[in-house]
Amino acid sequence: MAFKKRGTKQTATVSPDQLFRELPRRKFPDVLPHQQSIMQRYAEEAETKPDVALQLPTGSGKTLVGLLIAEWRRRKFNEKIVYLCPTIQLVNQAVEQAETKYGLTVLGFTGSKGKYDPSDIARYKQGMAVAVTTYSSVFNTHPFFDDPDIIIVDDAHAAENYVSKLWSLEVDLFNDNHQALHGALCSLVKPYLDGTSYSRLTGKWDSPSDKGWVDKLPTPIFDMIKDDLVEVLDEYTDDNNLKFSWSMLRSHLQACHLYLSSKSFLLRPLLPPTWAHSAFTNAKQRIYMSATLGEGGDLERLVGRKNIYRLPTPDGWDTQGVGRRFFMFPSLTLSDDECSKLNLELFKKSKRSLVLVPSDSQSNQIQDNVLEHTDLEVFNARDIENSKSRFVTNDNAIAVVANRYDGIDFPGDECRLLVIEGLPKTVNIQEQFLMSRIGARILFNERIQTRVIQAIGRCTRSLEDFSAVVVNGNELVDFLADPARRNYLHPELQAELEFGVDQSIDSTFADFVENYQIFVDNGETWEDINSEIVDSRALKTKKKFPGIDNLANCVSSEIDYVTALWSCDYEEALSQSERILGSLSTDGLRGYRALWEYLAGSAAYMADKNGYSNYKLKTKEHFTRAKKAAKDIPWLVGLQRFANSSETDNVKETQDVLLMKQVEGIENFLSTIGCMHDRKLSQRERKIRDGLNSKNQFEEAHRLLGEHLGFEARKVEDDASPDPWWQLADLCFVFEDHANAESDTLSATKARQAATHPNWMVENVDSCGSNSVEIIPVLISPVTKVTKGGAPHLHNVMFWELNEFKSWALLVLDAIRELRVTFQEPGDLAWRSEAADKLMTARIDVNNIKEMLCRQCSKDILKVVV
Repeated sequence: MAFKKRGTKQTATVSPDQLFRELPRRKFPDVLPHQQSIMQRYAEEAETKPDVALQLPTGSGKTLVGLLIAEWRRRKFNEKIVYLCPTIQLVNQAVEQAETKYGLTVLGFTGSKGKYDPSDIARYKQGMAVAVTTYSSVFNTHPFFDDPDIIIVDDAHAAENYVSKLWSLEVDLFNDNHQALHGALCSLVKPYLDGTSYSRLTGKWDSPSDKGWVDKLPTPIFDMIKDDLVEVLDEYTDDNNLKFSWSMLRSHLQACHLYLSSKSFLLRPLLPPTWAHSAFTNAKQRIYMSATLGEGGDLERLVGRKNIYRLPTPDGWDTQGVGRRFFMFPSLTLSDDECSKLNLELFKKSKRSLVLVPSDSQSNQIQDNVLEHTDLEVFNARDIENSKSRFVTNDNAIAVVANRYDGIDFPGDECRLLVIEGLPKTVNIQEQFLMSRIGARILFNERIQTRVIQAIGRCTRSLEDFSAVVVNGNELVDFLADPARRNYLHPELQAELEFGVDQSIDSTFADFVENYQIFVDNGETWEDINSEIVDSRALKTKKKFPGIDNLANCVSSEIDYVTALWSCDYEEALSQSERILGSLSTDGLRGYRALWEYLAGSAAYMADKNGYSNYKLKTKEHFTRAKKAAKDIPWLVGLQRFANSSETDNVKETQDVLLMKQVEGIENFLSTIGCMHDRKLSQRERKIRDGLNSKNQFEEAHRLLGEHLGFEARKVEDDASPDPWWQLADLCFVFEDHANAESDTLSATKARQAATHPNWMVENVDSCGSNSVEIIPVLISPVTKVTKGGAPHLHNVMFWELNEFKSWALLVLDAIRELRVTFQEPGDLAWRSEAADKLMTARIDVNNIKEMLCRQCSKDILKVVV
């Protein structure tokens, strides 16, 4: 018989937890008490709310809760329900768990929508089964799931990059398909950048500070080039994948910002305009699930939704964590080489290891090292994306994964060793700009903490799990080992970190290996030690981040601000930004307040340019306040030019910008050497001290001293090239190091050589090619005389007597060491202010250096001899 028998309609239970007990294929009898509690609260309180957030800790069965709510609603209301995961692997994992553990039948949709099973499509559209798919199946220009009734967003903490990607046009310098467009954009913005910034933008960089450089075109400049930008993007995006994001932004550039970095351009609005995407905003309800939702409105900013109704973490989970982690911090004791060897030794002692790194280059380096020194089979992210079965069934394996600090889970015995290299701090250059250049790091405290927590929890997914976590990389070690930062973490994690730091300090290579073995054996010895961590946990409490309530109070107005700009309602955008400014009262929010003064000024500027009357004064007021709100931010100081400033103000502005760029440079230097111990700083200081007293190493020590002091300091060996040069923005000191002079008289050849260094710089160094760059040649020498033939070349060459330079260098080393004592992380405005004051007091700031050198012209100091 061809006709199918129609079953009776499935009836819905009172709440999702009751439904589970009616599933005949489930593998355990009932849900856990905390799961029952949150599902019952959802049914009682949140069934009709448009936006709901559920916070459930890692390992507490979050996936089961989400799938049961989905199935319950499907049966009760016959709704079309989409369950979103960040990655294909997590889609496959959720579908497998639903079928094999929970007794639920759900449909997985991955890959090209043209290859979706027609039967699965029909069952989803008729409300006969829940669809499980990736974020991108909803967040794209032509989504297949274009009219779901309910959207469940799993791992909502990871949503930002997946959601905002729809409205983000990123032009990658290293993508062959983007290079022509990247070059065209570089030409478009070149007139508005200093030489150093343009050099970094075009990829001519080699130092850590170059690599981390990020900038943004101020709104007035962006508005000036907007028409040209449209022409460039129309021309260059027609035949590549950028055409999709460009189609979403082209008519809304007034709401966008153009960010620049050493790797890419990024065009995007401040927050994702999800209200303009019908597939998302027209759903009856959106449910966000995460282990860490935050309290400062971060979820609302991530998904562009206001008034999200939160169901809090069930009782008891605020003190007890999930599983047990044994943290090891080898770099607190061992050298870099020893840390690398320890990693290899631990890999060999483990059946399976997972290594998380921030870049492909670092991943390749670790993989090469493992293949050279071990017989382990190496897996990468692509190898385990669809299925991790090959990895977890291999007892001699290591997975090295780049740029993925969450979304890869290894519960139980699948992996007992996790190695994390680097801090998973930012996922796009907008975040990087707001943190490092605007000093708005407080906005991202919860977001960074969430990423770190997700990273360290990859191998502890349930109460009975345990894994060792090896922490490498200066920033991550500083973040986790700092007692002050630990106060904002879960009590269990505080206790684990405190124990790990104590065990790591003064430990030998052998101690680390022995402690690891005791931990993974999980025997009586470890049981006794574990009780110390449990006892310590009872004494810990989690503190709230400062300013968190202020941030929560203003998030609705932030969304309204972007909504207004998206619709060209500049008056409403200004009104909302001024409302936000009224909420940002905490002193720690100075950087964020300065940002919103700038954004308010930008809205007023756009209103003025678009014919609204009486907004020019508002523009000036807000841009001036932005500078005053955080005078330690060089990017904001530059706004003075749009506030009708006097020539005197502009000179002062240039000096302020140079000083704060110098402070930013010192920040970058200190962040590369770390804060938890002095070893790297002491090694660096010794290189400089010894080098300045060495015939062969003087030039390199001189270059290192410039980096130490926050300059871009370079040296190349080329025909007629100068010795080191120090540069900040459009000011460059180029040196002739004549430290090994064999007589007290400067020759005409050496004088001519020093005088022509600026010409060489203009011809050979991209950052000095602009007419706006001031290049000051400086001679460092013990000589007291110059030949008659050399004297005419010295009119514009400054002089620095060798012993005076060496004494001055020691002052620099002492001052930077003193500043390092209070340094914690880039973007700390209080530290920036302190640093600027100390540099000026010691007279080693860039403006004092320039003033001092310009008083010391070689022609006036050296005696002319015949």
